[in-house]
Amino acid sequence: MLNIVLFGAPGAGKGTQAVMLAEKHELVHLSTGDILRKELSSGTDLGKQAQQFMEKGEFVPDEVVIGMIRSQIEQNPNAKGFIFDGFPRTTAQAEALDKMLSEKTMAITSMIALEVENEELVNRLMKRGEVSGRADDQSLDVISNRIDVYHQKTKPLIGYYDAQGKYNPINGVGEIMEIFERLSQFVGQLKG
Repeated sequence: MLNIVLFGAPGAGKGTQAVMLAEKHELVHLSTGDILRKELSSGTDLGKQAQQFMEKGEFVPDEVVIGMIRSQIEQNPNAKGFIFDGFPRTTAQAEALDKMLSEKTMAITSMIALEVENEELVNRLMKRGEVSGRADDQSLDVISNRIDVYHQKTKPLIGYYDAQGKYNPINGVGEIMEIFERLSQFVGQLKG
């Protein structure tokens, strides 16, 4: 089973690439952002709780997210693997994910990190905000906060996976299909 953490700052292209990689390599795409947005649009209690954090560019509590991921894995018992998009974001989340996966005799195969400079991230997010209408992508202050939070709280996660020999940086700059080819070639190598 192939389980990939697709990693990068907000705007690095994780969602776009994860969808294409999942389709090509027959993996289940687990986007915590998409799962949370469904909860928001449905107006569930979880969605209302999550909204308070997301509007400030902050993280939703770990136990909520791990519960959602466990549920998604259990709903896909015949999956060839999973692409985790937007999770884990902290070492504590990575440890909780490893623990939950090990209970299911599963493990993370690789962390693939899309590397993109801050200026490019801001430009991509502002453009996405114009196109998608997502409120969290329309404010420069919120975008800057999200990128700062990434550097302070999320980027250190690289060390966690690097210590396990699972960290693999990939250039995340260029045309979407160029980046996809880089990623797809690497995933193909992981599959053997």
